[in-house]
Amino acid sequence: MKKDLDSVIEQALENIKNDRQETEGLLTQLKEYMTVSPERYADSGTTAAKFLETLQRSNEQLVKIASLLHKKDTTQQSYSLTEDDKNQLFDIIKEE
Repeated sequence: MKKDLDSVIEQALENIKNDRQETEGLLTQLKEYMTVSPERYADSGTTAAKFLETLQRSNEQLVKIASLLHKKDTTQQSYSLTEDDKNQLFDIIKEE
């Protein structure tokens, strides 16, 4: 199951990266188009806003994934003992 989750997270991150690159490219082209004349701002403003919304959603997705990974990491650390922890406990038990 861990490999499945890791695979899904990796795929989601790759999709986010690709979507961001595509959106940033389109937004750059749109900005160049809009600089030609002020009238183009009126025609293209809604499209530019949609591109920015797409970038914002990808930011939110990255934050959610980071939060899930942090939560998973914190949970695993709090319930598992490292080898050093186990050895120290074993040494304490042996001494008694």
